[in-house]
Amino acid sequence: MADADEAAGREGRNIRQGAAMFEVSDPYECQNCPLQDCPGLRPLESIQQAYMQSIKQGEFRFERGDTILEEDECTKHLFTILEGVAIRYRTLGDGRRQIVNLMFPGDLVGLQGAFEEELSHSVEVLLPARLCRFKRDDFVSLIKEHPRLGYDITWLAAKEETALEGHIVSLGQRSARERVAYLAVWLLDRALATGVAKKGNRLHLSITQAQIGDMLGLSLVHTNRTLRALDRDGLIQWSPREICVPDMEKASKLVGFERSKPSHRPFV
Repeated sequence: MADADEAAGREGRNIRQGAAMFEVSDPYECQNCPLQDCPGLRPLESIQQAYMQSIKQGEFRFERGDTILEEDECTKHLFTILEGVAIRYRTLGDGRRQIVNLMFPGDLVGLQGAFEEELSHSVEVLLPARLCRFKRDDFVSLIKEHPRLGYDITWLAAKEETALEGHIVSLGQRSARERVAYLAVWLLDRALATGVAKKGNRLHLSITQAQIGDMLGLSLVHTNRTLRALDRDGLIQWSPREICVPDMEKASKLVGFERSKPSHRPFV
């Protein structure tokens, strides 16, 4: 009975996940993928585009607050973000939440968990998103038939670890002021590189002060005070719907952040 209950619970989670997904009726052909033109992403070669097209299982839309993947579920799919922004987080037994990272166009959702184990995290949409879906099992043959794409997946996993290192340093060593400034320049740098943000160092992103605190380990009161202090100093302007870093070089230097290089990050 326990196994049956567990299976039923897992099926129920999949039904809830499916209810949040809307399949796109006119998906992009991989050769026309919008990620090909993103300034911070390295375009796929023609043969790579053809292979990804052969294993692609459609595209799906999610709205803000929808769950793409849920903690403790087993998923058979991976997703590439074409549009939008998502958060990856873990939840404690008492309901407290730690936001682990944010995900942008070109990121591979589901890569962060062991392929044959239950997920250790959830992924929730922050900005309305459009994603490509692939079967996890197809990535075994992908690595065999296209070693360069397999290397790119390894690179993405390594880059994710590098980003987490930066966030861990913030939690362990940076002051509240430095934590918020680091998060702001990191977010804006990723957004500029993937076309989510355009000119003026402005990112239209609805992220609450509670969510900022969830990622940085700060109370709501401390988060509010820190944001106001950074605004007074002209370093960071963070409103409920927009982040602005007037001088990215100055803010990056303050927290020791290295800006992304153009056309460097791969995607699959």
